[in-house]
Amino acid sequence: MNKPLRLGFIGGGVNSAVGTTHFIAAQMDGLFRVDAGCFSRHADVNEQTAAQWGIAGDRCYARWEEMLEREQDRLDGIVVLTPTPMHRDPVIGALQAGYPVICEKALATTASEAEEIEQTVNETKGFLTVTYNYTGYPMVRELREMIQSGRLGRVEQVHLEMPQEGFARLNRDGQPVIPQQWRLQDGVVPTISLDLGVHLHHLVDFLTGEKPRELVATQSSLGRFRQVVDNTMALVRYTNDLESSFWFSKAALGYRNGLRVRVFGEEASAEWVQMDPEVLQFSDNRGHQMRIDRASSDVQLAQLDRYNRFKSGHPAGFLEAFANLYGDIAKTLGGGKSDGCQFSDYVFSARHAREGLILLEAIGRSARERQWIAPDLGDSL
Repeated sequence: MNKPLRLGFIGGGVNSAVGTTHFIAAQMDGLFRVDAGCFSRHADVNEQTAAQWGIAGDRCYARWEEMLEREQDRLDGIVVLTPTPMHRDPVIGALQAGYPVICEKALATTASEAEEIEQTVNETKGFLTVTYNYTGYPMVRELREMIQSGRLGRVEQVHLEMPQEGFARLNRDGQPVIPQQWRLQDGVVPTISLDLGVHLHHLVDFLTGEKPRELVATQSSLGRFRQVVDNTMALVRYTNDLESSFWFSKAALGYRNGLRVRVFGEEASAEWVQMDPEVLQFSDNRGHQMRIDRASSDVQLAQLDRYNRFKSGHPAGFLEAFANLYGDIAKTLGGGKSDGCQFSDYVFSARHAREGLILLEAIGRSARERQWIAPDLGDSL
């Protein structure tokens, strides 16, 4: 690519959880640049973000609708970074205006909302992808390669944990850490599922390609904000007799982000921990155990130049994982592809996002009814 693709941000101001991350990651490898934005509904935050990021004043908009209208032919894509309950309108608006759309997870708050977005993608023949940053980590991609190449044998179990402590921890003054207000309200799908649960669905799908057939789950409120669910456990049975367990929480003291993925096959197992992201722990059925990182002769993907901005031993992490996703998106958009999900294993579609929301809705229903539930994935099974 000879010049960067041009982006406009909707949401993602300097006071948001993900804005700066996307701003840095999108531009890390020189494949994109951020040229315009409606970064916040609050004028002071909007203007502060534009000034801090070097966005021209006449390309900082008070309304995203105005940006879509005035930036026609000047942008190559729109990035939607608003709170999840506010994704629908700008995503659909940008698609209908002819822009490729990159949306932070979760795509929507319900499966029906995601279906509406998916229909808009189909009607406009547009491009939409959802960013799930953990599959941007090279060693997670390496784990997928191990599974696909048969190194673990037939995969029988996948166990995922994502404990965090944000709803239980106190600040230095002994007061609760107050999250963004939209995270203190639950809808059809609890906000914790939109924040964390979507990642666990995504990881199982990414690593194995299997689809959930039935599940049983519990949901509870254990932290300091009892009006919302903050702890979820589920047992999920997938196609091809794959068994899985989920635990995601915001009331697990001692865990800043305890994402852990364990995959067990007939011949070997592998484990990846987000707090030690450069390493896979590999064990086989002959008693061998080893730690595999980017410098290992055993890796098939993680040695590629694109994953080695600096040599092994100098850890890459969260921002680089996002940048890897943006590299895949740039390759897809730069090639003139209309539907990213058909052209890359690392560019994730509205359909994939909808399947995740169907699973999360089934988890909620199981918790309420205290019984096994079969997610209705329709023709995806």
